[in-house]
Amino acid sequence: MTAPSDLADRLGLAPGARAIILNADDFGMCHAANTAIIDLLTAGRIDSTTVMVPCSWSPAALAFAASRTDLDVGVHLVLTSEWARYRWRPLTGTATSLVDAAGFFPTDVLSVEQNATDDDVAAELAAQLQTALDAGVDVTHLDNHMGSVYGLVTGRGFLRPVFELAARHGLPFRLPRSMDGVGEDSALQAQLDAAAAAADAAGVEIIDRLWSHPFELLREGTPDEETYEQMRDGFIALLRAVPAGVTEIYLHPMVDDDELRAAVDFSAAKRGYELRLLSDPAVLQAIEDEALVRIGWRDLRDLQRGDAR
Repeated sequence: MTAPSDLADRLGLAPGARAIILNADDFGMCHAANTAIIDLLTAGRIDSTTVMVPCSWSPAALAFAASRTDLDVGVHLVLTSEWARYRWRPLTGTATSLVDAAGFFPTDVLSVEQNATDDDVAAELAAQLQTALDAGVDVTHLDNHMGSVYGLVTGRGFLRPVFELAARHGLPFRLPRSMDGVGEDSALQAQLDAAAAAADAAGVEIIDRLWSHPFELLREGTPDEETYEQMRDGFIALLRAVPAGVTEIYLHPMVDDDELRAAVDFSAAKRGYELRLLSDPAVLQAIEDEALVRIGWRDLRDLQRGDAR
């Protein structure tokens, strides 16, 4: 296990503290996402969320965030549109390198890495953040939908414009320093090391680790389909494995309803399971038993801006 950075210490946490940030991705994607995430945020079941600004339900998400600036709400930077029946387009228009033949963001990261230009990416990501700021959101952090800026497929990423944007606005960014807990890949770890060095040079705060569980419902549609209890037990095991340092754990909780099932191609049940999971007494007890320290992205933003308490 890689030793954590000094982030926890700089945040004023106790030596050896095992800090987590529970983040809900995809706020604003649809009404089902908004309903679930607003309920979880206001109940204190998650620590933060990030808005998909190009999506149809983002105005409602942004309006809520602007009305509750005490909550940690960031921007989920979008360059892909993965579903077959529900698509979204760039804020900067369709006469760019960011769209497919139908004028939408592409469905896959490979297409982004192969076709998008640095200038178009920089302009689009800046527009997404500015839209949130103009809506009155006290943006706490940035992260990225589907990992489209990291260069995970071909090695061609877009972290430079991301770090420039984050530094310009004094915002931390979702980038882990370590592969701990998600597999051993020396090439990817070397890529992370270089990215972390670039973030440090830009003065952008990043986290020690980034964890989740499978996005999809395992064995969906088979007699051996993953049950809620199996997913919950796996998530509790993940919580018990959190090491010292700062680890973000991200999920995609939504209401499993007709709207969601019309929008997504698979795993609507998993989205509903995650909504249930985050209020499950067994999960809450595991967090307490493990003495996990829940923090928010605002803590990192305050540190980055030099006004940490």
